[in-house]
Amino acid sequence: QVQLVESGGGLVQPGGSLRLSCAASGSGVSIRRMGWYRQAPGKQRELVATITSGGITNYADSVKDRFTISRDNAKNTVILQMNSLKPEDTAVYYCNVLSALNAMDYWGKGTLVTVSA
Repeated sequence: QVQLVESGGGLVQPGGSLRLSCAASGSGVSIRRMGWYRQAPGKQRELVATITSGGITNYADSVKDRFTISRDNAKNTVILQMNSLKPEDTAVYYCNVLSALNAMDYWGKGTLVTVSA
């Protein structure tokens, strides 16, 4: 089992920045990939960004050049730095982890990001 604790959401004005953090813990945690997804009201959950244990990143086109994902393998932590935020970035952001031990996906409870003037 993997437990995920997210932090860093909140209210920010358009053009502002926020930093999301997610820490994974559990017995014998071994993570292949970490990432962030988001779900806006009335929409399906979508990929924001992922990063593998080797540092390979993948971004949704809508956030490229504005968001940066990074991870600390030793601490099993993934960070999403979000800059130049837009109202359409408003959503609940979910941390996701793909376990290297059992190939299962684990999800955090989500943190709300609201971009509004």
